[in-house]
Amino acid sequence: MPDRITSKTMYASLAGYLEDLQESGVEGVPVAIPREPHPDTPKNVSHVKNLEELACQVQDCTKCGLSAERKRVVFGQGNPKARLVLVGEAPGAEEDRQGIPFVGDAGMVLTRLLKAMGLSREDVYICNVIKCRPPGNRNPHKDEIVACSGYLKQQLALINPQVLVALGTFAAQTLLATKEPISRMRGHFHPMPGHKNLAVMPTFHPAFLLRNQENREHFWEVWDDMTKVLAHLGLPIPDKQRR
Repeated sequence: MPDRITSKTMYASLAGYLEDLQESGVEGVPVAIPREPHPDTPKNVSHVKNLEELACQVQDCTKCGLSAERKRVVFGQGNPKARLVLVGEAPGAEEDRQGIPFVGDAGMVLTRLLKAMGLSREDVYICNVIKCRPPGNRNPHKDEIVACSGYLKQQLALINPQVLVALGTFAAQTLLATKEPISRMRGHFHPMPGHKNLAVMPTFHPAFLLRNQENREHFWEVWDDMTKVLAHLGLPIPDKQRR
């Protein structure tokens, strides 16, 4: 009974309020209509203002099983407004330990390559397709790539580079959505799907150069790729003589 009386009283008060509005010349009551999300807004994507905010988000990621075995998330490192971004496959043991991309033996090769180009790690941005180390350094599984793909897309959107270097077969095939071997892709710029203004240069992974040190031709092939990157960016090309 108390609820019924309260309801009647409420309706009576509301009716009186509407009558007062009508007498004062108001013909309707404005209603706030919730806005629909913009059709181009990705679902389940947290909007971030900068790489620092995104890195904090990724640190707690549990989207795939790799989160259970990692020591550290390897988000990325370098200039947040770099014109050149280098993307590898996945973190290795040393990267997992330090939380920094390309700090093992392959990382030393990459650092020397950048120095030969007249650049430093602080001039570019370095990251991987996925942010956690796969067990035994195996190739990432498809579900792991899918789970991590949004982070790389956000990184690239925030950095807005002009050129992306895909380091190795796996990174190149993933970024370009293709099964072409790296030997066919390298040496040419490719448009990245969904990023019409981003030129992708696939090249051999530094670890490949380490495993094939006796074949110096591979190094010169990578150097040829990097001279094209420098030319695309309008940067000076150091003179390197083949021996």
